[in-house]
Amino acid sequence: MEIIIGVMAVAVGLVLGWILRQVKATANQNSAEMKAENLLKEAKAKQQETLVEAKEKAITIIDEAKKEEQERRQDLQKMQQRLEDRENKFDEKLLDLEQKKESLQTKAEEITQVKNEVLKIKKEQLAKLERVAGLDREQAKEVLLTSVEKENSEALASRIKKLETQSKEAYDEKARRILTDAVQRCALSHAAETTSTVLNLPSDEMKGRIIGREGRNIRRLEELTGVEVVVDDTPETILLSAFSPIRRHLAKRTLEKLMEDGRIHPTKIEEVVEKSKKELAEEIMRAGEEALYEMGITGIDPKLIKILGRLRYRTSYGQNVLRHSLEVGVLAGLLASELGANVPLCRKAGLFHDIGKALDHDIQGTHPEIGRDIGRKFGFDQKLSDAAFCHHEDQPPTLEAIIVQVADCISGGRPGARKDTYEQYIQRLEELEGTATAFEGVEKAYAIQAGREIRVFVESEKINDLEAHQLARDIAKKIEGELKYPGEIKVNVIRETRVVEYAR
Repeated sequence: MEIIIGVMAVAVGLVLGWILRQVKATANQNSAEMKAENLLKEAKAKQQETLVEAKEKAITIIDEAKKEEQERRQDLQKMQQRLEDRENKFDEKLLDLEQKKESLQTKAEEITQVKNEVLKIKKEQLAKLERVAGLDREQAKEVLLTSVEKENSEALASRIKKLETQSKEAYDEKARRILTDAVQRCALSHAAETTSTVLNLPSDEMKGRIIGREGRNIRRLEELTGVEVVVDDTPETILLSAFSPIRRHLAKRTLEKLMEDGRIHPTKIEEVVEKSKKELAEEIMRAGEEALYEMGITGIDPKLIKILGRLRYRTSYGQNVLRHSLEVGVLAGLLASELGANVPLCRKAGLFHDIGKALDHDIQGTHPEIGRDIGRKFGFDQKLSDAAFCHHEDQPPTLEAIIVQVADCISGGRPGARKDTYEQYIQRLEELEGTATAFEGVEKAYAIQAGREIRVFVESEKINDLEAHQLARDIAKKIEGELKYPGEIKVNVIRETRVVEYAR
């Protein structure tokens, strides 16, 4: 019985549990549905708000787009209006130009018609004048010009002289300033040498030792050096004579070494001559290097440096050629800087302009020709060759060549830079006077100021003032073309009229 009751109790418990479970499940289900409904309501509300915001933004964007479109339309309308205004103005100007063109064409036709009428009247008047005067046009023109020239020749000459003086003074002043600045900034020494060198001896006994037994010492010395040794009655002195300064210097150095050593015989002479040649070669090379260093020039072939150094022992009219070349290089560089020319080219051309004189004793030809061959051998370009080796031509081809020519004249024309013998000096003055007196109408001519000026007196009956100006130019051109001279020569033509009467 108890078992039955227990079973029934368990059954009742199970039924009650199932019922409670179903009730709980139903309650939970109702709660989830409510949450879902709430979430759905919230989502719909948010969706509604989003749609409202999107509609508002879309409306704003559409309003802005409409506003921008309206502004663009207004801008386009304004641009179209401006274009129409410009087109209207262009049409008006074009119409105005066409009207002016028509007016100008009309005036040109009128002018042409008037010109033709004037020419016709002029021809008629000229024909009448020719009939009245009995001369044609060319004859009348010639008579008129002759009359005017005759009446106004003196006034014309005075005017020409005045204009020449004004322009000449201005250019002379500028040239004088440039040349003065260049000369003042360049001051190099000059060495005056001749074709003979005097060697002082310690005693007259040394003359006999130099001559040697039956003259063998002196003959050997002359053979090795190419110098003539002159032994005369001058006490304690012998003379070394040769046209080449290098040979004279070699002989002098050899004799000095022999006198210092005391042993003078042919074998010793040969030994000392060879030693002196080596020392002289070193001195020549050093002289060339020093000249290039002084001028600031680099990249020169050693053989050309040696040739340049030989100029140290070469003279021209008593002027040392190496010092002269250095001076010309410095002057050319200074003048080039003033005139805006190529300064390095002028300095280099000035230094090498007389390089041919280093070999003119050994090679046939003038020193510009020899110099041009040397430049060609050592790779001088055309500009450098023209500037360096055209300094003796009448018309140098380049500005740099003219500058080198002027610098050469300045260096050679300095007082004391060069010297002439008495015979050469007299011959130069006679040639100068003869050149001037060769012209027709010249009465007499005098060279003054050591040949720097020539005064020419003309016959006033044959030469008028205008012809005197032309005569001065012709004489100057002939002197430039025929004579050789340092610096410049002033041609002074003097025309005077003298009237003589006697009171009795």
